[in-house]
Amino acid sequence: MNSPLKSWLTSAANFAVRRPLGAAGAAIIILMALAALCANLLAPYDPLENDYGAMLRAPGLQHWLGTDTFGRDVLSRLLYGARTALWIGFCSSFAGTGVGAVIGVSCAYFGGRVDLFMQRLMDILLSFPLIVLALVVVAVMGSGVWNVILAICVPMIPRAALVVRSSALALRQMLFVEAALTLGAGHGRIIFRHMLPNVMAPCLIMLTAFLGQAILLEASLSFLGLGVAEPTAAWGLMLRGAAVEFAERAPWMAFFPGLAISLAVFAFNIFGDSLRDALDPKLRVP
Repeated sequence: MNSPLKSWLTSAANFAVRRPLGAAGAAIIILMALAALCANLLAPYDPLENDYGAMLRAPGLQHWLGTDTFGRDVLSRLLYGARTALWIGFCSSFAGTGVGAVIGVSCAYFGGRVDLFMQRLMDILLSFPLIVLALVVVAVMGSGVWNVILAICVPMIPRAALVVRSSALALRQMLFVEAALTLGAGHGRIIFRHMLPNVMAPCLIMLTAFLGQAILLEASLSFLGLGVAEPTAAWGLMLRGAAVEFAERAPWMAFFPGLAISLAVFAFNIFGDSLRDALDPKLRVP
């Protein structure tokens, strides 16, 4: 067996043994990703197809998880909704973490007025709760997938910037940074080539934590009618369609998408916590 692959498998096995909850979270995430990638193969029906003869049909052999008010198969929409949730979650989390990491490292590197100005700007953004700032952005930019990604990305930037800045402050005084400056390396090269790679551990931990928050935010915005629009398959839209008047007649319309959102957030949270414990030397199990 190839040595790097063998080492990776050994590390994964040790992680699963020492942190079974984190391994369970990773397994749920992998299953969600596979379901999203293979939705066109796994979905028994077209998620956009209306069957007015099967409206509000209870779970059964023909429709395993029932149908909604338009006769659309709930299982098919759940599978395709995983695509929407993961796509928006990954894009917004990667963008928010990446931009925040660059800002945090730049603040630590330049210091002085640049650091003071950016920190005050980050404090202003942090004064708004995640959902409120996301609502402001999407209200200004409008709905749609890319605007939702931007709306979720913006509240994550200051949180990532502050965490990365605290890690990068120590790097600024390291000898390899001083050596790069002495050799005439530019600011951009030092920031992107020498400092950013050394803060990847906190960035990775934040990324997993942000993913669960991003999925929850996307579902919240879609539920409020400010996220992706019908007839796109999205878990938040499915919850919105499960109106109060259908709560007693068709409880499956709210139960299954709510369960999917809860499982996704739970999986990313426990995996992120376990990953933090594994990467932090102070918390590492001997």
